[in-house]
Amino acid sequence: MAILTRTLQPVLNKAAKSFRVLLVNGQRQVGKSTILKDLAKGTNRGYVSLDDVGLRKLAQEDPKLFLQEIPPPIIIDEVQYAPELFPQMKIYVDEHPNKKGAFWLTGSQKYKLMKGVRESLAGRVAIFDLMGLSYREKIKMPFSSKPFLPSMNRQIAGKKLSVQQVYKRIWEGSLPEPVINKKMERNRYYASYIQSYIERDVRDFYSVAKPIQFFDFVSVVAAQTGQLLNYNSMARDIGIDVKTAQTWMGILERSGLVYLLHPYSPNITNRIIKTPKMYFLDTGLCAYLTKWLTPESLMKGAMAGAILETYVVGEILKSYLHNGEEPLMYMYRDANQNEIDVVLEQNGTLYPIEIKRTANPSTSDCKSFKELEKLKKKVGCGAIICLQDERIALSRSVVSIPVWEV
Repeated sequence: MAILTRTLQPVLNKAAKSFRVLLVNGQRQVGKSTILKDLAKGTNRGYVSLDDVGLRKLAQEDPKLFLQEIPPPIIIDEVQYAPELFPQMKIYVDEHPNKKGAFWLTGSQKYKLMKGVRESLAGRVAIFDLMGLSYREKIKMPFSSKPFLPSMNRQIAGKKLSVQQVYKRIWEGSLPEPVINKKMERNRYYASYIQSYIERDVRDFYSVAKPIQFFDFVSVVAAQTGQLLNYNSMARDIGIDVKTAQTWMGILERSGLVYLLHPYSPNITNRIIKTPKMYFLDTGLCAYLTKWLTPESLMKGAMAGAILETYVVGEILKSYLHNGEEPLMYMYRDANQNEIDVVLEQNGTLYPIEIKRTANPSTSDCKSFKELEKLKKKVGCGAIICLQDERIALSRSVVSIPVWEV
């Protein structure tokens, strides 16, 4: 299978020269081990995966012996299975302070993994998040842009896409293997993906006793992408209690399958307690779970608007994370039901964004932007990201941007 260049590669390459440990987080099969193996070409760096039960057992029961038998420099894949390794890694890198990049790690359970990393490797590790392929990575223009921010100036972008082509990109998703291998039977791949995810991560790692019910929960979550998070509705649909729904949503978020976009508030505490919006990040897997069998049916179906919004939110996220940056990214919703899909914050300035399934945007589509002025913050250029085929200024402060320019 061909390997596409990832935007994150030069960022990792630079960090590898400064940090003793690298950690790449992300959902399964987004290309974490591939990007590190590619970076290690021409070196003597070894590779092991803790998906191997024997190696995992050794790492858990005798981490010191594990590192003696498999010494650095080393790539350790799915390191979340053996957090017992972290204290031994700390001892090694502290004894060899000049050996940069001794350990390159990948993990697919972000928050649980981070606890062990912070306790043992604080100050010694550079941490990055990898998502599925971005649009620019798919068209082999991975280094053509900086993190997305609304601007009147046209970004460097790929070729224009028709509405049909946009939905084809959405339907095919972002997991590298089915995107690159056009001969792969798509439904079989996603069925295997979900089965493997539930068996390896959910049942074994989290001891979820009802895997079939969990699969039903994942399907319900996919069907509600782009909506305000509603645990009561999800629990009712599956026949589980709300506490279980909250626990299972936490698993999906930690696995990188779901992203929760929290409301903007000047008060950080309020951001946490208010209801976020939920996005099922891989739109191909989302389409599979919700039974949209073709790009055309997805484009014309009931989820067309929600999955377009999901796709755009994912592309904005990738533009930051794949450049090694953490986005200050929120939604906006007030007591008067004024809503803004996305608000980016940079250097104290707020940039409002609406995502619309229209080829004819107007200033009425961004009427809620003015609500941000009440927050006593500077408001920058706003954007309507839509299916129009050209970037057009709608006013002095708002621009319409084609989906393919994000």
